[in-house]
Amino acid sequence: MFKFRSQDKELLDQEEIPSSDLFQNLRELDFINHWLGGYKISFDALKKVIKPGQPYILVDIGCGGGDTLKRIHQWNKHGGYQLDLYGVDIKPVCITYAEENLKSSPVKLICDDYRHIFNHLKQVDIIHACLFCHHLAENQLVELVRFALENKSVLVINDLERNPLAYYSIKWLTQLFSKSYLVKNDAPLSVLRGFKKIEWISLLQKAGAVKYSVRNKWAFRHEVIVYGNAS
Repeated sequence: MFKFRSQDKELLDQEEIPSSDLFQNLRELDFINHWLGGYKISFDALKKVIKPGQPYILVDIGCGGGDTLKRIHQWNKHGGYQLDLYGVDIKPVCITYAEENLKSSPVKLICDDYRHIFNHLKQVDIIHACLFCHHLAENQLVELVRFALENKSVLVINDLERNPLAYYSIKWLTQLFSKSYLVKNDAPLSVLRGFKKIEWISLLQKAGAVKYSVRNKWAFRHEVIVYGNAS
């Protein structure tokens, strides 16, 4: 079960999900991500690619309800970096939730496929993907890396490691404490759709990446940074 990535689709990837069910899912995912230290992986990665005093346009792709962007904005209040934050998601219902969630922050939201982001912005310095990549097939992941390389954007990925302990732990915890059928189904399946480090390296090389890093992080995560080959 853990040797190869699961090809089963998560319930979250279905077209028609009642908004109340989706919103419950988003609230619980933010809670899980926060208490397991998932956001810190993004913060640490960003510190490696951001230079103080230099402005950056950061786009969080597959931004969902905007919680990652909210956390990055709060983190940056102390970091003091010059970050212009955008979120893009293909689902209008996610953008609706994110607009309310982020109404007190300067984050700007775009409802579109990330591949169309340059229809909205002239430049993107950092493409950030938190718990987005495990939703994609291998060819889509290669396409994402190539998209970042071709547009000379740094790609920062924070995603799941496919690991038996992670699978059984999250399955047990969500069965006990979650009120969302989406979370109960998708959280363990997300782990099965996660990656091994060697798989990331293979994908990056297939996409043509030359300068990159892949690091194992707590708890059962990977921090992947892909620099433009001209960087």
